[in-house]
Amino acid sequence: MSDYHLQPSADTCHWGFFDAAHPPVARIRSGDTVTINTVTGAPEHLPRDPAFPVPAAVTDVHATQRPNPGPHILTGPVYVEGAKPGMVLEVRIKDIRFFQNWGFQVIVPMLGTLPADFPAYHYRLIPIDTEAFVATLSWGLKLPLKPFFGVMGVAPPPAWGRATSVVPQAFGGNLDNKQLVAGSTLYLPIFTEGALFSCGDGHGVQGDGEVCITAIETGLSGTFEFIVRDDLAFTYPRAETPTHYITMGMDPSLDECAKIALRDMIRLIGEVRGLSAEDAYFLCSLAADLHVTQTVNGSKGVHVMLEKSLLA
Repeated sequence: MSDYHLQPSADTCHWGFFDAAHPPVARIRSGDTVTINTVTGAPEHLPRDPAFPVPAAVTDVHATQRPNPGPHILTGPVYVEGAKPGMVLEVRIKDIRFFQNWGFQVIVPMLGTLPADFPAYHYRLIPIDTEAFVATLSWGLKLPLKPFFGVMGVAPPPAWGRATSVVPQAFGGNLDNKQLVAGSTLYLPIFTEGALFSCGDGHGVQGDGEVCITAIETGLSGTFEFIVRDDLAFTYPRAETPTHYITMGMDPSLDECAKIALRDMIRLIGEVRGLSAEDAYFLCSLAADLHVTQTVNGSKGVHVMLEKSLLA
């Protein structure tokens, strides 16, 4: 197996979309490990203070591309040999580090969970201690950081054309799931040859909900191991931590999100433990936790978590 490094640049980044027609910038084999560096932010989000250096890749992307149609700068896509539609891409998140020493938050009028409550635009630059994993907020709070990628996904089906990076869908994308830290694994259904994995939207830390529309937005460096799974077949993202299984639901309605994620957890329990749907539903009512993943991406999110030990 081989290790690769993918640096952000105008040639390796695409701004705001997933598309099966977009050419890959790297080709790897199943089992290979790739460290992917990412950048974030529009021109108005960048600091002017030399104490907070701006990665050259950000300004290069700004000079050559436009957000189309979403706002997220993504590094990729990575082509995984042997990945075919109907299979699943296992993405083991081995490590996540900071690619820069600053992040930002914004409040944008008519967006977020309270779209009409904040009629003015607000911006905050947030210093990051990249060694201690601590951010200093504007009123002095030292906030511990738990970095993860808000956007991780594969290409959508070719017939879908260009899909926005804003709305999470079956191919993944803007999942904004704070459980996807180093040590977790994301499972993505594959819809096109090579899978075509991209990531970005680095988050220093985020609460379930991401209510003001931003986490601490920052550049991250992620190390991923990619494994093509021809022994798995499902059509919606799943994940696991060292201790929990996770299923997800995305829809404009939180009620529908909960139903989608819960139905998939019932299926997962049947696959792992062989329980009937009725017994799995009983177990979910007793031991599964439903979390609101995010409420700001057009399609909202709910994820269901169940302790692995209960299915041993």
